[in-house]
Amino acid sequence: MKTKVLDKETSDKISFIAFIIPAFAEAYKMNMQQAYFYLKKYGGLDFLGSTGNCVESSNFAAWKNIREVRY
Repeated sequence: MKTKVLDKETSDKISFIAFIIPAFAEAYKMNMQQAYFYLKKYGGLDFLGSTGNCVESSNFAAWKNIREVRY
């Protein structure tokens, strides 16, 4: 069986998603499951996947904007 290695960009995106969900949950007083489903429902995870700047800068302000638009 051949082992696959992720490229740096994919690895960075996974790491950032693993960081942003608990940070978003804490910032908005949600549990991690609620935060994940919220981000998924309102396109936050798609936004992350399509925006390299967000991953590179770890810009939490962009994520706050997603929350503010919905509430």
